[in-house]
Amino acid sequence: MMVVDPNRLVPENDSVRAVWRFVESLDLSAFYDQVKAFKGEAGRPPIDPRILMALWIQGTLDGIGSAREIARLCEMHARYQWICGGVTPGYHRLSDFRSNSDQEFDELLTDTVAVLLHKGLVDLERVAQDGMKVRASAGAGSFRSEERLDELHQIAQEQVRFLKEEAERDPAAGSRRREAARLRAAQDQVQRTEQAIAELPEIRERKKSNNGKKKSKARCSTTDPDARVMKMADGGFRPALNVHFVSDTKTKVIAAVEVNNHGTDLRMAVPLAEQLHRRHGKNPSQWLEDGGCVTLDGIDKLAKRGIEVFAPIREPRSSKKKATEVRATDSAAVAAWRRTMDTERAKSIYKQRGATAELVNAHARAHGLQQFPVRGVQKARSVVLLLAITHNMRRSWALTKLH
Repeated sequence: MMVVDPNRLVPENDSVRAVWRFVESLDLSAFYDQVKAFKGEAGRPPIDPRILMALWIQGTLDGIGSAREIARLCEMHARYQWICGGVTPGYHRLSDFRSNSDQEFDELLTDTVAVLLHKGLVDLERVAQDGMKVRASAGAGSFRSEERLDELHQIAQEQVRFLKEEAERDPAAGSRRREAARLRAAQDQVQRTEQAIAELPEIRERKKSNNGKKKSKARCSTTDPDARVMKMADGGFRPALNVHFVSDTKTKVIAAVEVNNHGTDLRMAVPLAEQLHRRHGKNPSQWLEDGGCVTLDGIDKLAKRGIEVFAPIREPRSSKKKATEVRATDSAAVAAWRRTMDTERAKSIYKQRGATAELVNAHARAHGLQQFPVRGVQKARSVVLLLAITHNMRRSWALTKLH
C-alpha cells in the first residue's frame, strides 16, 4: 500500500488544473438534477458530474474517445487520477454520461459562447460554415438489403424467444449473468434490424434519380442504421456521418454544430443560421460558406435575416454567360451576391473561410474525430458537442491571454 497526496500528483501549472477550473465555471445543474441518490437515503453514492465532465474534456484534449481507455487511465495516469480524487468511475458510467447528455452538452455549448460574447471577446459578426465527413462505427459489410434484413430480423426474434424459454425451463442453466448478457445482445440485434428496416424508405427516396428510377438497391447497416455510405475527402466511399461547424472568423470559436447522415452539404446554411439565432439571439452580418453548400433559395432566406453571403459561384456548364453575370430570373439577393463575388473585397473576405473552417476541422481531427466511437446520430452529436465545448475552452484560454 502507498500513501499518496492526490493534490501533488500534478504540478501547479499543469493544464489539467485549468480544465478543472473551466468545469467549475460551467453550470452543471442539469446533470445534478438527474442524481437520484442522496446522503442518508438508499442508493449507491453517485459520482460528481464535475468529475465525469472533466474526465471527458481531458480525454478529448488527449484525443481519446474510448470510455474503456479513460477508465484505465483513471487507474494509471496522474492527470486522470488527480481529477478523480480517489473515485474510480467505471467505463459504463463514463459511456452513459457522454452518450445520454446531448441536450445538456447543447446547452453548455451555448453557455460557453455566451460568456465570450458577454466579455466582448467574440462578436459573431462574420462566421464561416463547413462540413466534414466522419467515419461511422460501422463496416461496409454491415449493409444489407431489405430481403436480408427481414431474414436477420426473424433470426434475431427466434434467438430472443429461445433464450427466454430456456430461462423459464431452467433458471439455473449456466451463469445467470451470462445468459442475461446473451438475451440483451439478442434484443439489441432485434432493435437494430427493426431500425434498419424503418430507414429503408428514406434511403430508397434518396437513391431515386431525376427520372424516378432507382440508382441502386437500397441497403442499410445492421451495425449503425443511421450511417450512410458517403464520398470521403480522399475520394473513397465509406459509411459515415456529416458534421457541420459554424465558427467565428476572428476567434475560431465554434458557435453552432450539426450532425446528420446527408451526403451533401446543400441546404445546411439556413438551418445552421436558425440554430445560431436560437442559441445567441443574433444573426451574423456575413456568412462565409463553401461552394458545395450554396443554393439560390438559401441566399434569399439568409438575406431576409440581414446576412450577406460570401461563397464561390459555380461556372455554368451550358450557358455562355459568366458566373458573375446577373440573370433575368435572379432575385435581388442573388443578383447582389453575383455582383459582390466579382469584387476584390469579396475575394479578400472569402479567404478567411479556409483559414477558419479548415483550422477548426484540423483541430477536430487532432482531438480524435477520425471515426465515431459511438453509433447513431444522437450519440455522435454528443461526441461533437463535447469536442466543440473543449475547443471553445482552449480558445477562451488564448483569448484571455491576448486581452
